[in-house]
Amino acid sequence: MLVKLAWRNLWRQKRRTILTAAALALALCLSLLTRSFQEGSYNANIDNAARFYTGLIQLQDPDYADNASIDDLLSANLDDFAYLKSEPSIEYILPRLESVALAAAGERSKGVMVLGVNPELEDRYSGVSEKVSQGRFRFDSDSLKGSSVLIGEGLAKYLRLEVGDEIILYGQGYQGQTASGLYTVNGLLKFPVMSLDNRLVYMPISEAQRLYSTGNQLTSWVLHTQTLSDVDSVEASLTDHFGDDIRIRDWKDLSPEMAQQIEMDRAGGIFLIYLLYGIVGFGLFATVMMMTLERQREFAVMLAAGMSRGKLVSLLFIESSFICILGIALGIAVAMPILGYFYFNPIHITGEAAKVMLEAGFEPILPVYLNLGLIINQALAVTLMLLICLIGPTWKVLRLNLVSALKGGGHDH
Repeated sequence: MLVKLAWRNLWRQKRRTILTAAALALALCLSLLTRSFQEGSYNANIDNAARFYTGLIQLQDPDYADNASIDDLLSANLDDFAYLKSEPSIEYILPRLESVALAAAGERSKGVMVLGVNPELEDRYSGVSEKVSQGRFRFDSDSLKGSSVLIGEGLAKYLRLEVGDEIILYGQGYQGQTASGLYTVNGLLKFPVMSLDNRLVYMPISEAQRLYSTGNQLTSWVLHTQTLSDVDSVEASLTDHFGDDIRIRDWKDLSPEMAQQIEMDRAGGIFLIYLLYGIVGFGLFATVMMMTLERQREFAVMLAAGMSRGKLVSLLFIESSFICILGIALGIAVAMPILGYFYFNPIHITGEAAKVMLEAGFEPILPVYLNLGLIINQALAVTLMLLICLIGPTWKVLRLNLVSALKGGGHDH
């Protein structure tokens, strides 16, 4: 009976009901758009950094994880880590040998990150061949000069190198041996993240092992999970299996600066959403309170007819629940087509804003993140906002003076 009565009451004042639902829909729509663009940008940049550099998870020697020494290595034989193949959430398993070197060309030099990779696996994983802006994705081998390499456009610009020029790499190899080699630049890579574009050198892992004299060893096994949400469970599973013999590190541990930037930006976005909810909430509170004050005589008649105050409050909550459901449905109905369009057509940022994002280590695009959990969280936030707004009207109903309300005054006890 209360449900039927609540539904009829809603449409006695259609304009008021629609106005209240529209306020909830606006708050939900704006919050969904904001959070979806935010999380989409984070996921895209985490994925970029992972595919072109860190991976989502790495297996490392415990000592290497602490000091990044080329002396603390793992076996390059995947059969020694057969458990990785049994984990269904792991999509890619890649060998990498990573170390630092001094790159020199002419009178210029710069510290670089040398990344020894399996070219075929790496290309399937990160599509690195599609990032070649000049030259070709090819590693030629020469017994006198060593192999060819691929370098970032930013590094090539600093060292004033072009395709076909030579670059010298010099550093320290395995157990104190000298690492030095002369390489031909076979291609320039345009990385979406500037920090990589300015310092990364790609070469075949076999050539990196020769350069650093590591033998059949590498610095890490790089893993990529099916989804970003799988990282925590896979990390826990691997930690349980390998124990203290192998250090398992996720992308947050491998890229703490990016993780911190994302957390700070996410906190700022959530604060703005709370601010939005606060502004909409004040208007919603005023609407709900006005609705309650206008109906004091109606409430008094219902109380005089024998309805308990508890049932009257329940009626108010049921009416508000209908409005809340209507607002959430309307908000999702408006937001989803917009999010769907930008999911398939992400916004590409240009100009100074793009430069600022690149310098901060983010790719200048605004992709959309679609996730049921995100929608549920924002719907719950809108529901909570409405419940808070009902505190005042509920108190008003519980304190309603029956005689005064019947006379039209509606004063409290």
